[in-house]
Amino acid sequence: MAILQPLIDLAAICFEKGVRHVVISPGSRSAALTLAFVRHDGFQIHTCMDERPAGFIGLGIAQQTGVPVVLICTSGSAAYNFAPAVSEAFFQQIPLLVLTADRPKEWLHQYDGQTIYQSEIYGKHVKRSFELSPDYAHTDVQWAINRITNEALNVAGTVPLGPVHINVPIREPFYPKESDEFRPSEHIRIIQRQQSEAGLSSEVWHQLLDEWDDSRRILIAGGQQKSNAELSQILGRITEEWDIPVVGDCITNLGVNDQFIRHQDLFLGSENNAELRPYLLVTFGLSFISKELKQFLRKNPPLRHWHISEDVFLTDAMQSMTRQIAVSPEYFFKNIYEKIDYQLFTENSEPETDSSFLTIWRQKEAFAGNLKQNYLVNLTSLNDLTAIEIFFKLVKMPIQLHVANSMSIRYVNVLGTDMGDAEVFSNRGTSGIDGCVSTAIGAAMVNQNPTFLIVGDVAFLYDRNGLLINGLPQNLKIIVINNAGGNIFRMIDGPTGLSELEDYFETRHSFTARRTCEDSGIHYFSVNKFDSLEKNMSDFISNPGLSLIEIFTDPYENERVWKELKTLARQS
Repeated sequence: MAILQPLIDLAAICFEKGVRHVVISPGSRSAALTLAFVRHDGFQIHTCMDERPAGFIGLGIAQQTGVPVVLICTSGSAAYNFAPAVSEAFFQQIPLLVLTADRPKEWLHQYDGQTIYQSEIYGKHVKRSFELSPDYAHTDVQWAINRITNEALNVAGTVPLGPVHINVPIREPFYPKESDEFRPSEHIRIIQRQQSEAGLSSEVWHQLLDEWDDSRRILIAGGQQKSNAELSQILGRITEEWDIPVVGDCITNLGVNDQFIRHQDLFLGSENNAELRPYLLVTFGLSFISKELKQFLRKNPPLRHWHISEDVFLTDAMQSMTRQIAVSPEYFFKNIYEKIDYQLFTENSEPETDSSFLTIWRQKEAFAGNLKQNYLVNLTSLNDLTAIEIFFKLVKMPIQLHVANSMSIRYVNVLGTDMGDAEVFSNRGTSGIDGCVSTAIGAAMVNQNPTFLIVGDVAFLYDRNGLLINGLPQNLKIIVINNAGGNIFRMIDGPTGLSELEDYFETRHSFTARRTCEDSGIHYFSVNKFDSLEKNMSDFISNPGLSLIEIFTDPYENERVWKELKTLARQS
């Protein structure tokens, strides 16, 4: 029986539950899955020969839409190649439905090709893992596949979002005849999961308000999150009206507001910051980029620490948490603002927070910002910092910015105050360099906005297979900072003084992006002199269509500039 009706119905259930994008890595054992989605005609199908970038392309799409994206691959090691994207999606809370074709279990250890242990292959890095029975003709199996598909999509789309895996063993024959028609069954059952909005009881609110009132020095700090105009507006009111500093990394996406603190990476490296210690710390969002912020708060712990998160895990990155408040940040800050504002109105009183606390944070912020600008304006060498600073200076339109890990995201976090209201994305779930290019490709496929990627040479080379697909998005532009190796190992304590640095940590090389651009039809620009940086960057930004600019910098000069800036900030 070459028409596997339950798999055709699986695709139909995905469509009825809102899935629209499917990323397929070609294979034979997965033919029935591939054809079920391709012949449905309701999906946008994206094909990528390499499962590793395919997974990240799917992640980039789901990152933008908030709707599960289906990943399909054949059996064997192909499934393992989805693993980096699956683990990133798990920790970044991005919904994926991963469908891995498999051979029936009786063929394990029988020298049958592409046959490995695939059940629960992603371990704890998925929200749930299911496996179908290969006996598709049995009515109980048909019922189970319907139920499992519904449940998998419901779980992937429930906060916290995340990946779900279904392993799909398939017996031969599985290729249809040319005359076979693929039609979903009539009256396919769709099981909706009714979402409830998390809230807090009056009793809990009284406890929180009492603790808030007892804390004259309050600090709010945000981790990674998508842009949220309503939340940013409320936080702006809180800092302006109640003298409470709000700190955010570039990936917190707080928008354009001079009231917020953004230069913590510079001024918190100093030893003279005990006066910045809060009595109450309120955090929200996912991971923080700023190591300086985390170390400062661990060294100067608050008396109380509330973390606002609907996550099922207790995340205590500052080692000081006293309350995990399981609601959304929008709900929490909106309600606490309204409750305290009403209380102040009825009592005809002013906030009792210590206004000098905000003043100290803002003085540090202003000094660090001025120090950074004065330092950069006097730089006349071509280095990583000047390359990114010139980009921020020249780009004028609203953009979406993707940033690779390692030094790229650290540079942007220091310079990011100069980039206007660009929304920033980075794979900070696991913070690996893999998949940065492919994630940006997936995002650009669906966001309809000018999309830029800032990426180092190693991260680019590691993920360039993502560029070997048909239909690359023309709204994507890539900035490759090529310092001939893993330059971060010159910047961090430990490897920088080792004789093995260049060969075994930096892994120095002479590769470029030029031939990749030729293979993929990407307009290529290059810069190797400071005097030509601004013109070439301007031409790159204004060039219509998919483009890449490669900026060649000296790793020794990058090390000097970065460490000098950080040292000046620490000494301030």
